[in-house]
Amino acid sequence: MSESPQATSATRKICGIQTHVAFADTAANLASMLRWLEHPDTQGMDLVVFPECMLSGYCFSSLAEALPHAESIPGPATQAIQRVCESRSLHVAFGMLERDANDRIFNSCPLVGPSGVVANYRKVHMPYLGIDRFATPGDLGFQAFDADGMRVGIHICYDGSFPESSRCLALDGADLLILPTNWPPGAETFARYLPNARALENNVYFMSVNRVGTERGFRFIGNSKICDPNGIPMAEAAHEDQAIIQAEIDLGRARNKRLVRVPKEHIIDRWADRRPETYGRIVLPHHLRRDVL
Repeated sequence: MSESPQATSATRKICGIQTHVAFADTAANLASMLRWLEHPDTQGMDLVVFPECMLSGYCFSSLAEALPHAESIPGPATQAIQRVCESRSLHVAFGMLERDANDRIFNSCPLVGPSGVVANYRKVHMPYLGIDRFATPGDLGFQAFDADGMRVGIHICYDGSFPESSRCLALDGADLLILPTNWPPGAETFARYLPNARALENNVYFMSVNRVGTERGFRFIGNSKICDPNGIPMAEAAHEDQAIIQAEIDLGRARNKRLVRVPKEHIIDRWADRRPETYGRIVLPHHLRRDVL
Protein backbone atom coordinates (compact mmCIF):
# COMPACT_ATOMS: atom_id res chain seq x y z
CA MET A 1 0.00 0.00 0.00
CA SER A 2 1.45 3.36 -1.00
CA GLU A 3 0.35 6.95 -1.02
CA SER A 4 1.02 9.69 -3.52
CA PRO A 5 4.00 12.02 -2.94
CA GLN A 6 3.67 14.45 -0.06
CA ALA A 7 3.19 18.16 -0.61
CA THR A 8 5.96 19.02 1.86
CA SER A 9 8.34 17.18 4.18
CA ALA A 10 7.99 19.72 7.01
CA THR A 11 7.64 18.07 10.41
CA ARG A 12 6.64 19.24 13.87
CA LYS A 13 7.12 17.75 17.32
CA ILE A 14 4.02 17.68 19.51
CA CYS A 15 3.22 16.43 22.97
CA GLY A 16 0.33 16.18 25.39
CA ILE A 17 0.51 16.36 29.18
CA GLN A 18 -1.79 13.90 30.96
CA THR A 19 -1.79 15.27 34.49
CA HIS A 20 -3.63 16.02 37.72
CA VAL A 21 -5.60 19.25 38.12
CA ALA A 22 -6.21 21.00 41.45
CA PHE A 23 -9.84 22.05 41.86
CA ALA A 24 -10.42 25.82 42.14
CA ASP A 25 -6.71 26.64 42.51
CA THR A 26 -5.50 28.54 39.46
CA ALA A 27 -2.18 29.46 41.08
CA ALA A 28 -1.33 25.79 41.74
CA ASN A 29 -2.39 24.71 38.27
CA LEU A 30 -0.43 27.46 36.53
CA ALA A 31 2.62 26.46 38.57
CA SER A 32 2.04 22.85 37.55
CA MET A 33 1.95 23.80 33.86
CA LEU A 34 5.15 25.79 34.19
CA ARG A 35 6.85 22.81 35.87
CA TRP A 36 5.72 20.46 33.11
CA LEU A 37 7.09 22.89 30.53
CA GLU A 38 10.50 22.53 32.20
CA HIS A 39 10.33 18.73 32.05
CA PRO A 40 13.10 17.23 29.86
CA ASP A 41 10.54 15.45 27.68
CA THR A 42 8.92 18.74 26.67
CA GLN A 43 12.19 20.27 25.49
CA GLY A 44 12.46 20.64 21.74
CA MET A 45 8.68 20.42 21.23
CA ASP A 46 6.85 22.74 18.85
CA LEU A 47 3.47 22.35 20.56
CA VAL A 48 2.48 21.27 24.08
CA VAL A 49 -1.18 20.61 24.95
CA PHE A 50 -2.73 20.40 28.43
CA PRO A 51 -6.20 19.04 29.38
CA GLU A 52 -9.58 20.78 29.42
CA CYS A 53 -10.03 23.23 32.35
CA MET A 54 -6.39 22.73 33.30
CA LEU A 55 -6.22 26.13 34.97
CA SER A 56 -9.35 25.94 37.11
CA GLY A 57 -10.72 22.44 37.49
CA TYR A 58 -14.09 21.38 36.14
CA CYS A 59 -16.65 20.23 38.75
CA PHE A 60 -18.12 23.56 39.82
CA SER A 61 -21.64 23.50 41.22
CA SER A 62 -22.72 26.99 40.15
CA LEU A 63 -21.74 29.94 38.01
CA ALA A 64 -21.10 32.02 41.12
CA GLU A 65 -18.68 29.42 42.45
CA ALA A 66 -16.77 29.31 39.17
CA LEU A 67 -16.53 33.05 38.44
CA PRO A 68 -13.59 33.79 40.82
CA HIS A 69 -11.53 31.13 39.04
CA ALA A 70 -12.12 32.43 35.51
CA GLU A 71 -9.81 34.87 33.71
CA SER A 72 -9.82 37.02 30.63
CA ILE A 73 -7.97 35.99 27.47
CA PRO A 74 -5.37 37.47 27.20
CA GLY A 75 -4.86 37.54 30.94
CA PRO A 76 -2.44 36.59 33.73
CA ALA A 77 -2.23 32.88 32.83
CA THR A 78 -1.72 33.38 29.10
CA GLN A 79 0.92 36.03 29.82
CA ALA A 80 2.85 33.65 32.10
CA ILE A 81 2.72 30.91 29.46
CA GLN A 82 3.77 33.39 26.75
CA ARG A 83 7.02 34.10 28.57
CA VAL A 84 7.96 30.43 28.32
CA CYS A 85 6.87 30.27 24.68
CA GLU A 86 8.96 33.33 23.83
CA SER A 87 12.07 31.83 25.36
CA ARG A 88 11.69 28.54 23.47
CA SER A 89 9.84 29.36 20.21
CA LEU A 90 7.05 27.16 21.55
CA HIS A 91 3.26 27.03 21.28
CA VAL A 92 1.08 25.89 24.20
CA ALA A 93 -2.65 25.13 24.35
CA PHE A 94 -4.41 24.68 27.68
CA GLY A 95 -7.96 24.54 28.99
CA MET A 96 -9.30 27.31 31.22
CA LEU A 97 -12.45 29.17 32.18
CA GLU A 98 -12.68 32.45 30.30
CA ARG A 99 -14.60 35.36 31.87
CA ASP A 100 -15.80 38.15 29.60
CA ALA A 101 -16.82 41.74 30.39
CA ASN A 102 -20.42 40.65 30.98
CA ASP A 103 -19.39 37.98 33.53
CA ARG A 104 -20.19 35.18 31.11
CA ILE A 105 -18.03 32.09 31.44
CA PHE A 106 -16.76 30.07 28.50
CA ASN A 107 -15.00 26.70 28.63
CA SER A 108 -12.05 27.84 26.53
CA CYS A 109 -8.71 26.75 25.14
CA PRO A 110 -6.28 29.50 24.16
CA LEU A 111 -3.35 28.76 21.88
CA VAL A 112 -0.37 30.79 23.08
CA GLY A 113 2.84 31.40 21.16
CA PRO A 114 5.96 33.55 21.43
CA SER A 115 4.03 36.71 20.53
CA GLY A 116 1.05 36.05 22.82
CA VAL A 117 -2.40 34.58 22.26
CA VAL A 118 -2.51 33.23 18.71
CA ALA A 119 -6.10 32.04 18.97
CA ASN A 120 -8.87 31.15 21.35
CA TYR A 121 -11.53 28.46 21.07
CA ARG A 122 -14.74 28.36 23.14
CA LYS A 123 -16.42 24.98 23.63
CA VAL A 124 -19.56 24.69 21.51
CA HIS A 125 -21.23 21.44 22.62
CA MET A 126 -22.16 21.49 26.31
CA PRO A 127 -22.92 18.27 28.23
CA TYR A 128 -24.93 18.39 31.44
CA LEU A 129 -21.89 18.01 33.65
CA GLY A 130 -19.63 20.21 35.77
CA ILE A 131 -19.05 23.79 34.67
CA ASP A 132 -20.63 23.09 31.29
CA ARG A 133 -24.04 23.27 32.98
CA PHE A 134 -23.45 26.97 33.61
CA ALA A 135 -21.03 28.06 30.87
CA THR A 136 -22.15 29.93 27.75
CA PRO A 137 -21.90 27.85 24.56
CA GLY A 138 -19.01 28.93 22.37
CA ASP A 139 -19.61 31.64 19.79
CA LEU A 140 -16.33 31.63 17.85
CA GLY A 141 -17.05 28.66 15.60
CA PHE A 142 -14.53 26.10 14.37
CA GLN A 143 -11.31 27.44 12.85
CA ALA A 144 -7.80 26.20 12.18
CA PHE A 145 -5.02 28.49 13.41
CA ASP A 146 -1.41 28.88 12.33
CA ALA A 147 1.30 27.89 14.80
CA ASP A 148 4.58 28.57 13.01
CA GLY A 149 3.44 26.91 9.80
CA MET A 150 1.42 24.12 11.42
CA ARG A 151 -2.35 24.47 11.14
CA VAL A 152 -3.97 23.54 14.47
CA GLY A 153 -7.70 22.91 14.88
CA ILE A 154 -9.00 23.16 18.45
CA HIS A 155 -12.10 21.61 19.96
CA ILE A 156 -12.85 20.47 23.51
CA CYS A 157 -14.01 17.16 25.00
CA TYR A 158 -17.73 16.66 24.13
CA ASP A 159 -17.16 18.48 20.81
CA GLY A 160 -15.31 15.37 19.68
CA SER A 161 -18.54 13.37 19.84
CA PHE A 162 -19.88 15.42 16.94
CA PRO A 163 -18.06 14.56 13.69
CA GLU A 164 -19.12 17.90 12.22
CA SER A 165 -16.68 19.65 14.58
CA SER A 166 -13.66 17.78 13.28
CA ARG A 167 -14.81 18.02 9.69
CA CYS A 168 -15.19 21.81 9.89
CA LEU A 169 -11.69 22.11 11.34
CA ALA A 170 -10.22 19.82 8.71
CA LEU A 171 -11.98 21.69 5.90
CA ASP A 172 -10.43 24.88 7.29
CA GLY A 173 -7.02 23.38 6.64
CA ALA A 174 -6.05 21.82 9.98
CA ASP A 175 -3.02 19.52 9.92
CA LEU A 176 -3.58 18.52 13.54
CA LEU A 177 -6.76 18.40 15.60
CA ILE A 178 -6.31 18.77 19.35
CA LEU A 179 -8.97 17.73 21.85
CA PRO A 180 -8.28 18.72 25.48
CA THR A 181 -10.67 16.61 27.57
CA ASN A 182 -11.99 15.79 31.04
CA TRP A 183 -13.19 12.26 30.28
CA PRO A 184 -14.69 10.49 33.33
CA PRO A 185 -15.75 6.82 33.65
CA GLY A 186 -18.27 6.03 30.94
CA ALA A 187 -16.12 7.67 28.29
CA GLU A 188 -13.72 4.74 27.84
CA THR A 189 -15.00 3.92 24.36
CA PHE A 190 -14.66 7.57 23.32
CA ALA A 191 -11.04 7.58 24.48
CA ARG A 192 -10.34 4.27 22.77
CA TYR A 193 -11.92 4.83 19.37
CA LEU A 194 -12.85 8.46 18.75
CA PRO A 195 -9.34 9.87 18.06
CA ASN A 196 -8.65 7.06 15.60
CA ALA A 197 -11.89 7.59 13.70
CA ARG A 198 -11.63 11.38 13.51
CA ALA A 199 -8.05 11.17 12.28
CA LEU A 200 -8.90 8.58 9.62
CA GLU A 201 -12.05 10.18 8.25
CA ASN A 202 -10.35 13.57 7.86
CA ASN A 203 -6.83 12.37 7.02
CA VAL A 204 -5.30 14.52 9.77
CA TYR A 205 -3.29 13.98 12.94
CA PHE A 206 -5.37 13.91 16.11
CA MET A 207 -4.28 14.39 19.73
CA SER A 208 -6.63 13.89 22.68
CA VAL A 209 -5.24 15.03 26.05
CA ASN A 210 -7.20 13.91 29.10
CA ARG A 211 -6.59 14.57 32.79
CA VAL A 212 -6.21 12.11 35.64
CA GLY A 213 -7.06 12.07 39.35
CA THR A 214 -10.36 12.77 41.10
CA GLU A 215 -12.40 15.90 41.71
CA ARG A 216 -15.52 16.08 43.89
CA GLY A 217 -16.14 12.37 43.50
CA PHE A 218 -15.51 12.27 39.76
CA ARG A 219 -12.58 10.16 38.57
CA PHE A 220 -10.83 10.99 35.32
CA ILE A 221 -9.58 8.16 33.14
CA GLY A 222 -6.52 9.43 31.27
CA ASN A 223 -6.08 7.38 28.08
CA SER A 224 -4.65 10.26 26.05
CA LYS A 225 -3.63 9.47 22.48
CA ILE A 226 -1.99 10.73 19.28
CA CYS A 227 -3.14 9.17 15.99
CA ASP A 228 -1.76 9.49 12.48
CA PRO A 229 -3.90 10.27 9.39
CA ASN A 230 -4.68 6.56 8.98
CA GLY A 231 -6.08 6.46 12.51
CA ILE A 232 -3.14 4.43 13.79
CA PRO A 233 -1.93 5.33 17.30
CA MET A 234 1.51 6.95 17.37
CA ALA A 235 1.60 7.44 21.14
CA GLU A 236 -0.83 6.75 23.94
CA ALA A 237 -1.10 6.70 27.71
CA ALA A 238 -3.59 3.86 28.10
CA HIS A 239 -3.89 4.29 31.87
CA GLU A 240 -4.88 6.75 34.62
CA ASP A 241 -1.37 7.88 35.62
CA GLN A 242 0.41 11.11 34.79
CA ALA A 243 2.27 10.88 31.50
CA ILE A 244 3.66 12.75 28.51
CA ILE A 245 2.76 11.52 25.02
CA GLN A 246 4.89 12.62 22.07
CA ALA A 247 5.03 12.31 18.29
CA GLU A 248 6.69 13.88 15.28
CA ILE A 249 4.12 14.65 12.59
CA ASP A 250 4.55 15.21 8.85
CA LEU A 251 2.50 18.19 7.71
CA GLY A 252 2.58 17.09 4.09
CA ARG A 253 0.96 13.80 4.97
CA ALA A 254 -2.00 15.56 6.57
CA ARG A 255 -2.34 17.96 3.64
CA ASN A 256 -2.38 15.27 0.99
CA LYS A 257 -6.03 14.19 0.82
CA ARG A 258 -5.59 12.18 -2.40
CA LEU A 259 -4.41 8.75 -1.34
CA VAL A 260 -3.18 6.48 -4.11
CA ARG A 261 -3.39 2.91 -2.81
CA VAL A 262 -2.93 1.23 -6.20
CA PRO A 263 -2.12 3.58 -9.13
CA LYS A 264 -5.07 3.92 -11.54
CA GLU A 265 -7.01 1.27 -9.62
CA HIS A 266 -7.54 2.35 -6.00
CA ILE A 267 -7.54 6.06 -5.20
CA ILE A 268 -9.27 7.72 -2.25
CA ASP A 269 -9.66 11.50 -2.21
CA ARG A 270 -10.99 12.61 1.17
CA TRP A 271 -12.14 15.99 -0.19
CA ALA A 272 -13.00 15.41 -3.85
CA ASP A 273 -15.11 12.36 -2.99
CA ARG A 274 -17.38 14.33 -0.66
CA ARG A 275 -21.00 14.97 -1.76
CA PRO A 276 -22.05 17.98 0.36
CA GLU A 277 -25.22 18.50 -1.71
CA THR A 278 -26.62 15.39 0.01
CA TYR A 279 -25.75 16.41 3.57
CA GLY A 280 -28.25 19.23 4.16
CA ARG A 281 -30.23 17.40 6.81
CA ILE A 282 -27.36 17.34 9.31
CA VAL A 283 -27.31 21.13 9.67
CA LEU A 284 -31.03 21.47 10.44
CA PRO A 285 -32.24 21.90 14.04
CA HIS A 286 -33.40 18.62 15.54
CA HIS A 287 -37.10 19.52 15.56
CA LEU A 288 -37.07 20.15 11.79
CA ARG A 289 -35.19 17.09 10.61
CA ARG A 290 -38.20 14.76 10.36
CA ASP A 291 -39.95 17.21 8.07
CA VAL A 292 -37.23 16.94 5.43
CA LEU A 293 -37.33 14.12 2.89
